[in-house]
Amino acid sequence: MNMQKVVPFMMFNGRAEEAVDFYTTIFNNSEIATMNRYGTEGPGAEGTINHSIFTLNGQQFMAIDNANGTDVPFTPALSFVVNCDSEEEIRHLYNRLSTNGEVLMKLAPMPPVARQFAWVVDRFGLSWQLNLAA
Repeated sequence: MNMQKVVPFMMFNGRAEEAVDFYTTIFNNSEIATMNRYGTEGPGAEGTINHSIFTLNGQQFMAIDNANGTDVPFTPALSFVVNCDSEEEIRHLYNRLSTNGEVLMKLAPMPPVARQFAWVVDRFGLSWQLNLAA
């Protein structure tokens, strides 16, 4: 696997595997390249994710589980923008990412910038801006 120059890296609070599995099922052209776990020696809880590399629609990401036991939340101050190719794609992602999450901006037209736009926080606390360009 070729390493891209800048790779988004996410630290989850014990739910990295669940999040990576979820994201790779909802985005096309996605796969998990590696999923390494903490062993009995730690420093994280045994079986949680020490390091994972995965792709979402060909874009590489990395994830781990927080090993220090202190929950560190994500905030909407940083979000991932997804430029969608169709109405079907943006509706699919909106429905999946907002389930058990929070809708910050409902899916709606946003002239002149977007035919459709939405901003959601998923069930893991990650913020996503979904855009179908005008």
